[in-house]
Amino acid sequence: MTGVTARKRGRPPRTESADTRDRILTAAREEFSERGYDKTSVRGIAKAAGVDSALVHHYFGTKEQIFEAAIEVAFGPALGAPETVADGPLDQVGERLARFVFGVWENPTTRKPLLAIVRSAVNNDTAAAVFRRLIASQVLRRIAGRIDLPDAELRAELAAAQLVGCAMLRYVIKVEPLASADLELIIARVAPVVQGHLTGR
Repeated sequence: MTGVTARKRGRPPRTESADTRDRILTAAREEFSERGYDKTSVRGIAKAAGVDSALVHHYFGTKEQIFEAAIEVAFGPALGAPETVADGPLDQVGERLARFVFGVWENPTTRKPLLAIVRSAVNNDTAAAVFRRLIASQVLRRIAGRIDLPDAELRAELAAAQLVGCAMLRYVIKVEPLASADLELIIARVAPVVQGHLTGR
């Protein structure tokens, strides 16, 4: 014996597994952000993470599943939207929600992965389906559950459409003058419309 304990074969220790999984997820977010869904490959993610492609499949499965895991983490801040709806007077929910959503987009840390998500969803049906599923299950249904009015799901979807549409024009397509307009002015104009979708008759 040399005094060095030989490492047993099999699954890596739990802490090492968690580190590897996080490294793959970080690499996947970067790859999808820089290349979009179509041009990102499992092999490219593996190379960026410094692991074998088989290990990427082991932790996440298919490319679609990796994308969903990556955007769920990146989309994390937006998952606070339902709590924003519930936290405060109902007649001010439009402003709270508009301020929350635009705040996520204005933050450089969350804007980059959001741009990658939206661009991928616009250009690829698979990515769009993943994005739609995440939005529907994690955000819209939870918001609808906090609105005690008829057609709650439709109300939540219309409010989301208003905010996502404005975000697309301002941050993705960059249509002027919206792209460079003062944020407070945008919120002042958009919030009443969102309020109407959520609580109007």
